[in-house]
Amino acid sequence: MEHYKVLAINPGSTSTKIALFQDDTCIYTKNVSHDASELAKYQTIPDQLPYRRDMILKLLEEAGISLEDIDVFVGRGGGLLAMEGGTYQVSELMLDHAKNCANGVIHPAALGSQLANEFAVKYNAKAMVVNPPDVDELQDLARMTGIQGVNRIIHLHALNLKETAIRHSKHVMKKEYESCNYVVCHIGGGISISAHRQGRMVDGYDIVGGEGPMAPTRCGSIAVSDLLDYMEKNDLDVADVKRLCTRTGGFVSHVGISDALELTNRAKNGDKYAEMLWNTMIYQIEKCIGAMAAVLHGEVDGILLGGGMVHSKDLVAQITESCSFIAPVTAYPGEFEMEAMAAGAVRVLNGEETLKEYTGKSVWNGFDW
Repeated sequence: MEHYKVLAINPGSTSTKIALFQDDTCIYTKNVSHDASELAKYQTIPDQLPYRRDMILKLLEEAGISLEDIDVFVGRGGGLLAMEGGTYQVSELMLDHAKNCANGVIHPAALGSQLANEFAVKYNAKAMVVNPPDVDELQDLARMTGIQGVNRIIHLHALNLKETAIRHSKHVMKKEYESCNYVVCHIGGGISISAHRQGRMVDGYDIVGGEGPMAPTRCGSIAVSDLLDYMEKNDLDVADVKRLCTRTGGFVSHVGISDALELTNRAKNGDKYAEMLWNTMIYQIEKCIGAMAAVLHGEVDGILLGGGMVHSKDLVAQITESCSFIAPVTAYPGEFEMEAMAAGAVRVLNGEETLKEYTGKSVWNGFDW
């Protein structure tokens, strides 16, 4: 069996994570925070590419790591049109869509494929993305809404959700991901809750659009009429409301912070508002888990919890007490995003998975009628 070196690159809103893997073993990792004033120098997300590229090169040079023997550079992915899950080759079409954020979501994750490509060209290696946020495997019943012409799409932490399910299948269930059913949650700065049926993420919430439970910076699902009243009362426009969906909702709207640890500390110190806010978020997560279990007709092999807030024993205990009647609850604190990118590339190189081509066409273009 051959051995492979993979460099995973994950650009975030205020940081860039890199990790070097020898097969599935991480041999170097670094998470660099970017000063807001530095990022403010760049008018657009694509303008940040040289800055982030040069910082990565500097870090690797300081660590004495050469890129000459890297087999694959894997980027986080983003800005792409809806696609099936899997590992994709970076192509000119993908790069064009990422640079222009073809899906309308402006996020530094779109730099992932671009950075991977730059390094791959320079060092004569392959460039890939694995389960980007644009993965959409919804079943048809999950598409329609009560407004003609408005159909559901999803934006989720697909990379971590799928990798958590793949790992649980292999190490706990001793089965293939494609033969299991799960409700999988990523509970961090954003909260994704999804139904996985035999290797496909058949339902979930559009967390960019405001669906699902509230999160530290996200409002979650709200009655449309209540939101319209709120807009009118506070003289808000559409841009203001979109910010509530992703940046100024949730904990931020209520108490002006996004740090879950600080919120729980306030609750422990007797702050009843903080306590209610924390417990309400968990309650909403539990309701969404129940909804996804219904999508799977109750045939659930496990409820899997990943993400940074899963380090909270209280959160895990509450969800376990509420939802373990559905299926066993298993906690995977933190995230597998870097490991997931490397694992996807290695599966392709080992012939366990087929490398996919990005078509630039949404996987769903309407019902037949």
